[in-house]
Amino acid sequence: MGGVLADGDRVKAVVVKSWMASTGGLEVHYQDGLEKGSSLKANAIQQGLEEDVHVSGAQDMETVVHRPAKRSKVQLGSAPPLTDSARLLARRKHCRFWENSGDEMELELLAAVGRNLQPGTDSILLGTDSHTCNAGAFGQFATGIGNTDAGFVLGTGKALLKVPTIIRFVLDGEMPPYLLDLILQIIGEISVSGATYKSMEFVGSTVESLTMEERMTLCNMVIEAGGKNGVVPADETTFKYLEGKTSIDYEPVYSDAQARFFSDYRFDVSKLEPVVAKPHSPDNRALARECKDVKIDRVYIGSCTGGKTEDFLAAAKVFLASGKKVKVPTFLVPATQKVWMDVYSLPVPGSGGKTCSQIFEEAGYDTPASPSCGACLGGPRDTYARMNEPMACVSTTNRNFPGRMGHKEGQIYLASPYTAVASALTGYVTDPRDFLM
Repeated sequence: MGGVLADGDRVKAVVVKSWMASTGGLEVHYQDGLEKGSSLKANAIQQGLEEDVHVSGAQDMETVVHRPAKRSKVQLGSAPPLTDSARLLARRKHCRFWENSGDEMELELLAAVGRNLQPGTDSILLGTDSHTCNAGAFGQFATGIGNTDAGFVLGTGKALLKVPTIIRFVLDGEMPPYLLDLILQIIGEISVSGATYKSMEFVGSTVESLTMEERMTLCNMVIEAGGKNGVVPADETTFKYLEGKTSIDYEPVYSDAQARFFSDYRFDVSKLEPVVAKPHSPDNRALARECKDVKIDRVYIGSCTGGKTEDFLAAAKVFLASGKKVKVPTFLVPATQKVWMDVYSLPVPGSGGKTCSQIFEEAGYDTPASPSCGACLGGPRDTYARMNEPMACVSTTNRNFPGRMGHKEGQIYLASPYTAVASALTGYVTDPRDFLM
């Protein structure tokens, strides 16, 4: 068993945790001079736990050792998972690699756990998902890019971006307890091209009163207005949310008092009514009460837009107020693993200690699915809750183009969780005030 591991050597290693098989096995690190038969430190890819692994006869998982540098890795199995390739690339490029511990569904949802967020400062966040703009809720410039652009960024550390002009949205007034669709109101006002390659800045007393998750919803859908990014100025709400979530130093920046804007929009939020975006465009705005005769086939609550903890708490609130059961199939897809855990563990205010999952079960909901994008982007026919037939759906997702959630003849009505649940209870598009007022 003696001898030093060299490039091209074959070794066998013990798989010490059976659940690691689905995550790609173990990642084994070694250093120059390590002899065959020595103990290695192996890190579970997703869990970040360390286990001792011996280079010796064990399960038949033979693999080739490659030694491009003093610190490398041995991947068990015949083909390295995509996450391993990404991790190795991150090492080579001296980038941070966020281990997927179940806290994130997509890159834009890094915002939901406060990772890599730097309100203001001189950094920007780029991600290969159009809803990366979600992180603007923290006062950070964040925008989506394509895979080709991402490859260029990884190779050069640079990205070609124009400095966008700014549209300012001043939202004042007390937020009604039935309203969670501010961004649908705004998109309906300016259209899906009204902010093309522009920055959308949200200010005003209403914005200052919003929780971080409500701010995320606001910034998440600026891309549906054509925006390059959305931003909410960082304040005490931001700073408090980030406590314990990031160790990165940051210095918030704000618009100058003399700043000039491309245009200004002002809304008295206290006078707004619940709306939906009718097929087939996010700007096809209509009052929910005006669509009361639209019969629906299902309801979908989920996505990076409408699948956060507060969205499910809002949904549970409507059920509590109604005391009724759903009349159409209703699907729940939490945005992250933490949200999924919250659905099963957090007591809903005013419920006598019941959790969202308990309330949903009593109301006849489908069991909350594992965190994912789900049917938001359609996907293969076996995607959970995908519309494989022409049907009408009220959804808390972000786009309602033909075929977006599956069948190209599907009718998607975008709405807040309040409106979605109210509609599930009646089988028609319904104003949530029918249950909440």
